[in-house]
Amino acid sequence: MAAGGLANPQIIAHLEKSLDYTIFDVKWIPCSARFVVVGSHARGTGALQVFEMGQKELMLSKKYEKKDAIKCCTFGATALQDRHLATGNFTGKMETWDLEKGDLPVYSVKAHEEIVNCIDGVGGLGVGIGAPEIVTGSRDGTVKVWDVRQDTYPVAKMQPNEGEAKRDCWAVAFGNTYTEAERVVAAGYDNGDVKLFDLRTMSVRWEHNIKNGVCGLQFDRKDILMNKLVATSLEGKFYTFDMRFNIQRRISLCYGKGSQIYYLGC
Repeated sequence: MAAGGLANPQIIAHLEKSLDYTIFDVKWIPCSARFVVVGSHARGTGALQVFEMGQKELMLSKKYEKKDAIKCCTFGATALQDRHLATGNFTGKMETWDLEKGDLPVYSVKAHEEIVNCIDGVGGLGVGIGAPEIVTGSRDGTVKVWDVRQDTYPVAKMQPNEGEAKRDCWAVAFGNTYTEAERVVAAGYDNGDVKLFDLRTMSVRWEHNIKNGVCGLQFDRKDILMNKLVATSLEGKFYTFDMRFNIQRRISLCYGKGSQIYYLGC
């Protein structure tokens, strides 16, 4: 698509609802007409609410207030029959919740020393081959992979080498999970770095700098051989990379109107 095709997109609002807290993330609940919203109240506590689509309005079906503000969430690692939500909060905790009885977490771990900026999951919902895992990225400069079936230790940890500056990780995404052995994590940082970590070899497979903070990352599909990777950034830009055949090249660059693209999803 030519860049001009995105100059005047048409977005039609189906339903609207005003909320009294700051929204940080929204996710559809799998196989339902409901979605979950997470964020922060003005007093610093966390908001976790479930809404159901009605014909004329959004109906609040579940409402929980947590001790700490919640920054991000994903259903990517849950079994479809459970639909447990994984969240990352401002104190560095990663937790999973049963939304039907969400007073206490199903699983909780002190994942990072600082805020968990981003989270993604794989191996749940019938998407991807291999163990269900969750990846988190933080202001402390580390990217960690978790298996909630195990104890409170990450199964993989990616961090700067000794003496290197810690960069704020803003975005993470799983991909390449087409066999039991293959799995990668893409991570985006505040300085524009995009790094591709190979979890089989525990090495940096590829890296690139897009010159602006990376706000979002997403593979076109998690459960196939790597194909396309999209990165969104500050100043309303997004980049598409061709990841096939171990040849990473930028294939398109589109410009927005100078607004930041905070979230990328479908």
